[in-house]
Amino acid sequence: MKLHLLYGQDGVEINIASERVTVLEPRFVPGLPDEAEAFRVAVRQPINSPPLREIIGAGDRVAIVIADITRPLPSERLLPWLLEEIGHVPAEQIVIINGTGSHRLNTPAELERMVGSGVFSNYRIVNHNSHHRETMALAGRTTDGREVWFNREYVEADRRIVLGFIEPHFMAGFSGGYKGIFPAVADIDSIMHYHRAEVIGDPGSTWGVLENNPTQAQIRANGSLLPVDFCINVTLNRRREITGFFCGETITAHERGCAFSKETVMVPCPEPFPIVVTTNSGYPLDQNLYQAVKGMSAAAQVVEPGGLILAASRCNDGFPDHGNFKTLLFDHDSPQAILDTVLAPGFSLYDQWEAQMLAMLCLKARIGFYSEIPADQVRRAHLEPVDDLSAFIARELERLGGDAPIAVLPEGPMTIPYLQR
Repeated sequence: MKLHLLYGQDGVEINIASERVTVLEPRFVPGLPDEAEAFRVAVRQPINSPPLREIIGAGDRVAIVIADITRPLPSERLLPWLLEEIGHVPAEQIVIINGTGSHRLNTPAELERMVGSGVFSNYRIVNHNSHHRETMALAGRTTDGREVWFNREYVEADRRIVLGFIEPHFMAGFSGGYKGIFPAVADIDSIMHYHRAEVIGDPGSTWGVLENNPTQAQIRANGSLLPVDFCINVTLNRRREITGFFCGETITAHERGCAFSKETVMVPCPEPFPIVVTTNSGYPLDQNLYQAVKGMSAAAQVVEPGGLILAASRCNDGFPDHGNFKTLLFDHDSPQAILDTVLAPGFSLYDQWEAQMLAMLCLKARIGFYSEIPADQVRRAHLEPVDDLSAFIARELERLGGDAPIAVLPEGPMTIPYLQR
């Protein structure tokens, strides 16, 4: 069987010499026939909220938060429609905040691509920097008294609008909603506490789960410390076409979008598989190994314990240039050693959460990795380098006796499989 996997901008082809291949893909939902008109309807007839135009006054200072370049949010389409809808507000009273969370800042060229040249030229756009406390203001305190700081531009705005993309998320259940605020515009101390080891390791912090999910609970509690006046969430298909708008009050709009997402992209499987092939959904999600953990986690939901996850993720940026993800991987001689460090009482290190997640996956299954990262660095990250996907699968099938069932996720975490039992 020949299959096309999402990988970088162009994809990659594989050939699997087996008849026992199960392809796990989201149910294809066609894009809306007129996205701009659907947007106008959604913000004028929103969910559990007055229309957007009625909320935003001509004299208001408005903060609009968008997702950074690691997310496929079509900001270049959404922002012109949004800014037209609030055209009664002068451009100088509007700021667009790039919600980077703990990720790297985006370059001016990247920002222009993300928002479109017209918006880039006529509106003020700022990168959130979670490490620069001087660019933040106190947003409030958590229930246990911890301070939470947000980007100052966001805190000082009169009205706040969040844009987001809803898909299953490997810790938060689903992206979108208040996740566009927290951790997107928060301080690094709050982000680290949010990603602490006991929460990441909690079984409730997983794909497709909102209720009793400690990660989502923190997102909602901290993200709502300041009012979000309007939420604009979308769902997308593999062509990056918008399949639905979920706009209005943040919680109800988000939950409605999550229900739609679960129905269309989560796939039940009766039994686990000894081999699961996955991707990280191609560009822009597969630019580095840090992000590629998501595709591996999607595969891990249906792989047999001790089985093989074969992940294809271009990783043209290699390891992210933020935090200690690479250091934690390279400085330990085994996945268990990583967990021993991370779970030690009092341990706290920036980016420990992603290293913890990868270590947990490595203890569940072998992970073969096809990417542009040099083979020696892949090994130091506790993964098995792969230079030919088809040949690697053929060898694995031969080792297992030739007729082992295989699951393939061509779009990676755009599809989330789960075991029915």
